[in-house]
Formats: sequence, structure tokens, C-alpha cells
Amino acid sequence: MINITLPDGSVRKFDAPVTGMDIARDISEGLARNVLAVEVDGNVWDSFRPIEKDANIRLLTWNDDEGKSAFWHSSAHLMAEALEALYPGVKFGIGPPIENGFYYDIDLGDRDFGEDDLADVEKKMIELAREKNEFSRKAVSKSDALDYYKDKGDEYKIELINDLEDGTITFYNQGNFTDLCRGPHIPHTGFIKAVKLLNVAGAYWRGDETRDQLTRIYGITFPKQKELTEYLHRLEEAKKRDHRKLGKELELFTFSEKVGMGLPLWLPKGTILRERLENFMRRAQVRAGYDPVVTPHIGSKQLYVTSGHYEKYGADSFQPIHTPNEGEEFLLKPMNCPHHCEIYAAKPRSYRDLPVRLAEFGTVYRYEQSGELHGLTRVRGFTQDDAHIFCRPDQVKDEFIKVIDLVLYVFQALGFDDYTAQVSLRDPENKQKYIGADELWDRAEREIQEAADERGLRTVSVKGEAAFYGPKLDFMVKDALGRSWQLGTIQVDYTLPERFELEYTGSDNKKHRPVMIHRAPFGSMERFVAVLIEHCGGNFPLWLAPDQIAILPISEKYHDYAERVHTLLSENDVRGFVDHRDEKIGRKIRDAEVQKVPFMIIVGEKEMIEDRVSVRKHGEGDLGSMDLKEFVRYIEEEKSKELRRKTD
Repeated sequence: MINITLPDGSVRKFDAPVTGMDIARDISEGLARNVLAVEVDGNVWDSFRPIEKDANIRLLTWNDDEGKSAFWHSSAHLMAEALEALYPGVKFGIGPPIENGFYYDIDLGDRDFGEDDLADVEKKMIELAREKNEFSRKAVSKSDALDYYKDKGDEYKIELINDLEDGTITFYNQGNFTDLCRGPHIPHTGFIKAVKLLNVAGAYWRGDETRDQLTRIYGITFPKQKELTEYLHRLEEAKKRDHRKLGKELELFTFSEKVGMGLPLWLPKGTILRERLENFMRRAQVRAGYDPVVTPHIGSKQLYVTSGHYEKYGADSFQPIHTPNEGEEFLLKPMNCPHHCEIYAAKPRSYRDLPVRLAEFGTVYRYEQSGELHGLTRVRGFTQDDAHIFCRPDQVKDEFIKVIDLVLYVFQALGFDDYTAQVSLRDPENKQKYIGADELWDRAEREIQEAADERGLRTVSVKGEAAFYGPKLDFMVKDALGRSWQLGTIQVDYTLPERFELEYTGSDNKKHRPVMIHRAPFGSMERFVAVLIEHCGGNFPLWLAPDQIAILPISEKYHDYAERVHTLLSENDVRGFVDHRDEKIGRKIRDAEVQKVPFMIIVGEKEMIEDRVSVRKHGEGDLGSMDLKEFVRYIEEEKSKELRRKTD
């Protein structure tokens, strides 16, 4: 008999071996019909894989991220089966699940394949799914695996197998299709009811530009047609909200090949938006006791060797800058933290001085591959709302909680209400990726979880997502379309103070190491603005909008009055512009709507005579006639409502 512990702590006894599906049936047939996979002692398995010893298990359904991942992984295999049936001799690279759906990299030889061919593959996938073919797992020797793919002439799978150790190789089979795979998979193909192949792209084998270019097919599947329909609707909405499209329409930012790929240029309206976000954060930081600092855009290579960034990020950084002095090298700054360590070290510190909180809107540079650049969300130069807190070990938890409160204040102010706090841990199987002693990592991980628990945060733990110098708390925010983004981050670091030999004099008059907390509530300004644009569809809160009003004179005769209105409103901190164009008022209104200006102020003869304005609200229409003082009060009330929402 073995003991199976369920998430609620209850224990059930079974004859060994037992499968996740057996356990589900023991609980209820209804549950068994929905189980896609099972988590066994923290690892996701097939629901049909035998469990032979005591274990903690969690049954996974479509409602679990791990269940969706197994579903989409299986769907990639189903697509491969359909492709092999339609295009005999096709060769396969890799086909993983991704955040939404899956892809498979394939080699079709000399065949042409494009978007027009996707419908045939979709049809074949549905046909095969209806056969309800079971997925089966089989361990194979390395020699047998190589022989199988040599017979098929698939050099891609052979290369993958050569990288694996004998005794760790498994094949999965469904219907007439067999694939090299670690799993896990759903019980059978019949769970897949709705299929949509989204697009075709090129992808170099193993991401190497010197290797063969394969055809990458992206797709998504669902257990119900209704869910696919809803997803495709959200996809269309996402296209309308694409920050690259809206950024151009709203004149927020642009890119120039002459300046360089991945280096955004902020236009006047985008700069106003960005500055207002920065000022919002600066005010919050002053209240929280941060001191502002400014550091250079470059640093000595040795600075980043000391910090460990050169070892870990050197390949992703711009190449060193060589000066006329022999052996002197600088790097474009990939991180702000080494500079802040040197500011801390600039003078002696006492335990009474701590915590020291240093904040900077620091621009950093990383050489992202050109194929990975994407609008503002993936760039080569970006500005972090970076800060580093140097504190005593007994202050870590309280300081961490204060940063959590700051992050939540930012989210509330900007309407990000749906978020999960992700505790990002080391990969225990790959510790060489990280620096620092095990006991310090364990302590930092424990402190992060305790702080999150004390603030009542909904948390998930993910292995392998820690920074190289310490674990972190990442805030995964869902936008208005239900998409998840990693924005704010807080990190506990015992390692950099060691590497930089940072000290403070304790109450015992001895030297001690401070602990370092890294934090960035926005993350990067570029990425945050991109997510904000898509979250609100360009309809920014009134306090943040670059232009709060557009003053629209009906004709040239009323330009002087429009300018007088503009001056008075500007004096009352209402931002906007006068549309002097020789266009009909209907065109001016439509253009202001497209620009998503919150309020339109229309002035003509009646308004000029009565010293009033006609007001329209974006997306709502006419609000009627107001005198200027009344409109200023109205704007202030609207701002106050937003302020109350920010601080409630």
C-alpha cells in the first residue's frame, strides 16, 4: 500500500502502482472526466503514468496552468500527426507549449507552405482528435531511438537525441504518430474539440542563424468551441489595442533604423506621459524615504566582473568600449545595481544609518537579438524605475513589505486589479546558474514568502525564475484582455554586498554586511507604458493623459477666444491644445476622438458671447454648456475621483 496526499492534506491509501486517473476515479467519475495530468511531488506527469511510492499529488484540469500546458503540448503532437499524414516525409524539430497555445518547427523540404494551407491541417487535426487515440509513454534506449530516426531520415531528432543521456529518453505515441518527448500528455486526443492555427513564421534551428531555417506553425486549441470563439474575439481586440499601432496613432513614440533597432524615440506626447509616470513615482518614493541618485550610462568592465553581471549577461550585452588607453574597457550599463553599490560604499555607514534607500530612473542597455525585438516590450535600451535598499538583516522583512505596498499602490492607481505574486526561486537542478551560498538563498526565499503571506498576497512558486544573485517576488498582472504580464519585481540579495565588500558598523562596534533589496514597481518604463497602452486601449486616466482637452474653434473667427480659453485652463493645470486647422467641426471632433483626448471644448459665436464652452466627453458625447470656472471645477472633480480610487 502507498499513501497519496491530496492538496487539502487528506491521505488516501492505494495498492501500488496507482495512476493519477485511478485516484481521480476514486474521488469521483466527474473529476476523472476532466483530469488532464497530475502533479506528483512537484513534477507534472501523465495521468496514466504509474505512481509507485508515497507521494503528494494534485490533479490538474483545464482550470490549472499546468493542465493547459499538457493540453497544448498534446495538441502540438496532434498537429505533427496531421502534418505527417498530409505531407509524408516531413521532418520535425521541437514542438513545445507556450503561454497561449503551442508551435512546432518543421522541415517540409521543397514544399511551399503558407497561411492558405492551415485550414487543411486544422481539418485533419479535428478528424484525428475525434478518433480519441490514447497517448502512450515508452522508455527507449539511446541506440534504439537513434535507429528509429535514422530510418526516418530526421536529422533534427537525431541531434536532439545525441544531446540526451541513455536511460532518460522516452517516446510518446498516439494513433499512427510517434515522437521523441519527455511529456506529459493528456489521456487521449478526444479532449481537443476546437482548433485554430494562427500563423506561419520562419525559425532557425535551435535559434542559430547559421543553421537551417524551419517553418514554425503556431496554433491554439480548446476543450470547447465557445472558448475558441471567445479567444479569437480577444485576439481581435488585442490587435486594436496593439501598443505599436496606438503608439503611432497617438504620437507617443517611434523607431528609426538610423538610430538603431530596439532604441525607442519618445515623441512629445509620449514624453509627457512618461514624465507624469516618473513624477508620480518620485512623489511616492519621497514619501517612502528614498533618496534620488544619478549614475552614468557606462561603467568600467571590471565593475560588472565584480558584480557577476559580465559573467551572466556578457553575451547579451553590447560589446566592450575600448579607450585609447591600453587595456581600459567600458560597458554600456546592463544594470544599475553595481553603481548603487559603489554609492553606498562612498562613505562609512553605521547601523543607525540603515536602511539606505537609493532610487534612480536609470537607463540600461542589453543586446537583444533582432528577431526578439517587439515594440516597447522588448528593446535594447530601457529605463528602470530602479531602487536599492541597503538594510540590516533584521530590517529585511519590514522593508520588503513596504515595497510590496508601493507596488500595490502603483497597480491600484493605474487600474491593474488582477495580479498574482510569483515567488521566483532557483532551479535546484541547475545551481551553477546562480551565485551565493545555499544558506543565504534559503533565508532569502523564506523571507520573501513570509512577507508575501503577511500581506495576504495570492502567490505561486516557480523554480528557475530567480535572478542570478537572489530570489524575487514578481508581480504577474492580467490586463483588460486577460493576458498576463510580468511588471513589478522585488528581490532579496545577500550576494552583491559580499562581492562589493559592503559594510556597516553595528551596535557591537564590529563590521557587518548589509542586505540588499532590489525593486522596480514599473519594471521598465518602456514595457510598463506598452502594457498600460494595451490595458486601457489608449484611454489613459485623466491625470495621466498627455492632452486632457482639445479646444475646437468652429471657424477662424473664434481662434482668439479659443486661445484665451486655452490660457485660462493652462493656468488651472488643465493640459491641452487648440486645433487651428481649417477643417469642419465634425472632422475636428472625429480626429480628437481618434486621439482619445478625454474632453473636447467646442467654441463658436454663442460660446464667445456668453463666455462659455460646449463640452464633449470622449466616448460619451455632449455634456452641455459650461462657463470656464464650472468646467475647471468639473475637471478637478474628475481628477479627485481618480485620486480617491488611487488611495482607497
